[in-house]
Amino acid sequence: MEERQGVRRSQAPPGTERPKRLLPQYHYELIGCGLRGHQLVGTDVAEIRPDDSLLVREPGDGLRWYRCVRCDAWVPLPPPVAPARQHLPERSEIDLPLRGRPLRDRYVLRLIALDRLVHFLVLGALAVAVFLFAADREALSQTFYRVLDAVQGGVGGPNGQAGGGIVRELRRAFAAKSSTLWLVGWALAGYAVLEGVEAVGLWFAKRWAEYLTFIATTLLLVPEVYELTGRITVTKIVTLVINLAVVGYLLLAKRLFGLRGGGRAEAAERAHDTGWPALERALPGR
Repeated sequence: MEERQGVRRSQAPPGTERPKRLLPQYHYELIGCGLRGHQLVGTDVAEIRPDDSLLVREPGDGLRWYRCVRCDAWVPLPPPVAPARQHLPERSEIDLPLRGRPLRDRYVLRLIALDRLVHFLVLGALAVAVFLFAADREALSQTFYRVLDAVQGGVGGPNGQAGGGIVRELRRAFAAKSSTLWLVGWALAGYAVLEGVEAVGLWFAKRWAEYLTFIATTLLLVPEVYELTGRITVTKIVTLVINLAVVGYLLLAKRLFGLRGGGRAEAAERAHDTGWPALERALPGR
């Protein structure tokens, strides 16, 4: 690979290379720093030593240049007026943020987690509604039919139980057995819990959550494809495309079930893109 200033192009700081394709190139390190600010080390130390040049440099012009350990940007700041410590902490005391592909995976997993969170809230609300309806269906049905008669009569429509669309579906619900309603409610509640567990696990990048999400989403593809054999809607197509993308990403990018080297290859990739060796490889010349 082409090299410049002793740094491989694949290790160049984020945002310094022009994209080679038509699609935009996302630098997740820059996104993280844009949202939370640069992650600098040693802004509160009194003395900078030569060995600290990996993170901080003091050229002698009254400023210190601090290196962001996430995006590799160098930020000039004056020395602290009231330093809290004499020297930089040891490497074992510094928590380095994610970089490279591990950081990209963290953003994608959290995006999937937010999608699962929405599912959890919607399904949970539906389950509660079904339980409340099953517990007091008789009173709700009487109120429903009184309101329906009043609305239809007020607009010149027929009185009674005529109607279609959502009215027809509600009438079917009122006619369903109580045992069926409770079964539907528990099924919705169980599905909501599953989606909630997926959301929490994916947010914290747990390996078990990736497998759970893959299996659950794959099983749901069967009824989603079957529904397309009937009435096709934009919502059904979008849902299917999203779930296919989630399954493909988890299977290929996250190397599930030993694919593309499995967990060992992912751990090696993580060790390559993050940690002190990655910072040293991307260190510019003095």
